[in-house]
Amino acid sequence: MTNAKPVLIDRHPGRSAQTIGLAHALGTDPALIHQPSVGVVGTKGDSQCYLGVMSKVDAIHASLRGRIGQGPGQLPLRLVQPEYTIATSDGIRNGTREMRYSLIGREVTHDALCEHLEATGLAGTIAVVACDKPPVGTLAALLEHNQPAIIMSDGPIHPGTDPNTGEALDIVSAYQVAGNPDPDYRHHIACHACPGIGSCGGMFTYNTMQTFIGVVGMQPLHMVAPASDDPRRVNEFAHELVGYLAAMMEKGLKPRDIVVRDSIRNAVIVAMAIGGSTNVTLHAPEIARAAGYADFWKDVMTPEEFNYLSRDVVPVLTDARPYGTYSMVDIDRVGGVQVIVRELLDAGLLNGDVMTCTGETLAAQVARLGAKASDGKVIRTVEKPYKPTGGLRVLGGNLSPDFSAILKLAGVEGGLENNTFRGNARVFEGEQGLLNALDQAPESFQNNDMIIVRYEGPSGAPGMPEMLDPTSRITTLCRERGIVVGLMTDARFSGGSVGLVIGHVGPEAALGGPIAFIENGDEIVVDLNASTLECTALNDAATLARRQARWAAEVAANGGIHPNCGIADTRLLHRARLTAVPATRGGGMHPNREVWVREPRVAERSGFSPMNKYRPSANQVF
Repeated sequence: MTNAKPVLIDRHPGRSAQTIGLAHALGTDPALIHQPSVGVVGTKGDSQCYLGVMSKVDAIHASLRGRIGQGPGQLPLRLVQPEYTIATSDGIRNGTREMRYSLIGREVTHDALCEHLEATGLAGTIAVVACDKPPVGTLAALLEHNQPAIIMSDGPIHPGTDPNTGEALDIVSAYQVAGNPDPDYRHHIACHACPGIGSCGGMFTYNTMQTFIGVVGMQPLHMVAPASDDPRRVNEFAHELVGYLAAMMEKGLKPRDIVVRDSIRNAVIVAMAIGGSTNVTLHAPEIARAAGYADFWKDVMTPEEFNYLSRDVVPVLTDARPYGTYSMVDIDRVGGVQVIVRELLDAGLLNGDVMTCTGETLAAQVARLGAKASDGKVIRTVEKPYKPTGGLRVLGGNLSPDFSAILKLAGVEGGLENNTFRGNARVFEGEQGLLNALDQAPESFQNNDMIIVRYEGPSGAPGMPEMLDPTSRITTLCRERGIVVGLMTDARFSGGSVGLVIGHVGPEAALGGPIAFIENGDEIVVDLNASTLECTALNDAATLARRQARWAAEVAANGGIHPNCGIADTRLLHRARLTAVPATRGGGMHPNREVWVREPRVAERSGFSPMNKYRPSANQVF
């Protein structure tokens, strides 16, 4: 205790007692207990997505402990023990009512980590994240705390292999055979789809968001794509992360210095270029809010610019699952995410001057990593892309007046001849009804049906579940019968969903949005030329008024909430029902449905824009 005695002068002994005890337990110097604190955080969950996190946390914690001390070259800091947040598995819960907790899990991660960061007063944090909701909640908490921090994703799982055919498999493969009549075949695919550890391996939401976090600057680019079991993650990467954090603390480089308007725009553009998940339009607004921008769709990127970039400027560069062939470990094999970023930088589509967690600009980081040229197979070039247009499109029109509806264009397999779909509405008051129909009467679905699934939004479900189960079955049904069946919902989709599927339709049905007034047989029109989603019947004012009045009467008779909404029978679900914001604001939980912003900031405009490159004479400034 002789080393600790000097630092206890004028210190409260009660508050010092446990920190001294913890220093002894962790093997660090008690004389450092009043120095700035550093620590590692991770995510625990109930699936293989999270099984690799603890080994990385332990490796980083050990590396930190080895660097802390008062000797030459050491870091004079206080080390705290690792902390974990909890999470669920989307893959296990799709198609069940438990799926309502998935997006809510992003909020739970945020709240739990906020408590740890703020109450512990961490001056430096390394976060290891897995799956797709905890990383966003983690980043949001780090942005609000705004002390030096860095993120490493745990890494993707390797693809499975069908031993009978040699076909590469993943979790989407298993969902797509859910309607197969042979139980032995269904079990066979399930047994081989997800071997080993790691999060989903395709360009689903996990890898969309890990790439996003890398491009936005909070994760080193070369750490995004390697598999969870890659030994670099517990060896080289652990030591590199400690070095990067130490440099950030020395320079005072903080998350809000990194996550700025142009870096968020960069990340969205890359999400388009990888055919990324529709969930990016839920997570980007929440990340922007945590970074201080009140409204992503005004302060960072307008819907008009989003669609222009995706339609006319940014192609899909990756031949990746679920719309293509390859997995994230294949992307790592041909050079990693930095190859994609280099390709887009060289084409003038990204701002390379934004800062990253490595202490370099984005362009300098890519140059230092020696990013390879595109291999032309797994990762294509801008000149010869996998698909000529970007993977995402937001839609307006009378069903989506706030431009909330999102279509993953990269995953559409048919039905958009001349960029237009016309179909007949088939309405389901919740996902379970659709699943029952797909199980019991799949033959009842006809060509050009547009399935409507409603009362599954942020407030209505509550929790805005994703719908990988029905979309996968519909995809298989369409492929087998050579037909086109669309699906639109006020809920959301897995990044593994493909087909003509449109999510986030808002305002949601539970709040009296137009989707609540569609009836069976109504004509639904998707027009990508105008970027609209329309129900023809609702253009008639008398029809709309009659349907609105009937809906209002049903709500009034049920105590102020529509009877088709789900039951909010836990505190979390009740909180989501009362405080969920619309999809355009991220679908999260904020008091009074207002998006709370800590330390609001002006949406700085650097002067850089892909619009300048491709539309130099345009008058509109985005």
